[in-house]
Amino acid sequence: MNAGRHPAGAPTPHPSDDDEGCLLLAATPMGQVEDASPRLRAALASADIVAAEDTRRARALANALEVSIGGKLVSYYDQVEASRTPGLVGAVSEGATVLLITDAGMPSVSDPGYRIVAACAQAGLRVTCLPGPSAVTTALAVSALPSERFCFDGFAPRRPGARRDWLAGLADQPRTTVFFDSPHRLADTLADAVDVLGPDRRAAVCRELTKTYEEIRRGTLAELAQWASDGVRGEITVVVEGAIARAPDATELVDEVERLVAGGMRLKDACAQVTHAGGASRREVYQAVLERRRQEPDR
Repeated sequence: MNAGRHPAGAPTPHPSDDDEGCLLLAATPMGQVEDASPRLRAALASADIVAAEDTRRARALANALEVSIGGKLVSYYDQVEASRTPGLVGAVSEGATVLLITDAGMPSVSDPGYRIVAACAQAGLRVTCLPGPSAVTTALAVSALPSERFCFDGFAPRRPGARRDWLAGLADQPRTTVFFDSPHRLADTLADAVDVLGPDRRAAVCRELTKTYEEIRRGTLAELAQWASDGVRGEITVVVEGAIARAPDATELVDEVERLVAGGMRLKDACAQVTHAGGASRREVYQAVLERRRQEPDR
């Protein structure tokens, strides 16, 4: 193996001990080859093994970057992950640098990679990453939706029943949610989202990110569902606003007031305590307690 070798004058892709193998994950451009980093160029030239989701696209990327793949090029896609992983892990354990790339974006994020990362980590082998393009964070950044807290939920389910159940699980999710979808199913997904999440929930559909025909559509789920009903093409990433917490109304606070009163607190003080965060007023809660007591005199 030629672990740790680098072409003269090329940037070193990662800190390396010549005797230490390494699994090197590398993000690849989503549409513009200029987004490739100098470190990716160096890694393509210097890695002992390049494991690629599609070897043809890997060669095309190398040609576009004007570098030659210096090591062995092997395919590593969903159907061969399980069978190829042990051999690649073995190569890392023997001192090889294995570069893992997918067709676009970051490996192991809804793309091949998780299995080999987990296997190398369990074996105590070095795993590192060359950061770069990611549809998840790119879509989130341009969505104009809150981004300080978000979750990524992979691909929307294909089957209608499973998709609606999945959307129901997002109904009370306070974080912004990012997911991928097929252009052929997007209209159905958005229509289901209108029914399950409500027509006024804000969202963004990001199509062909970073490519020549990039399009960002922002609006309510109802507006986006109407737009998508005419058909959509390209790679799709969807960003959906998180649920907005609803303040409880007066009747929902009655049990909490009665619990505080049972503990010795005065009724007016209990009403003030449960309404300090906003929502119903103390007077509304007080009246709701009295109404409950009239309806249930033995309570």
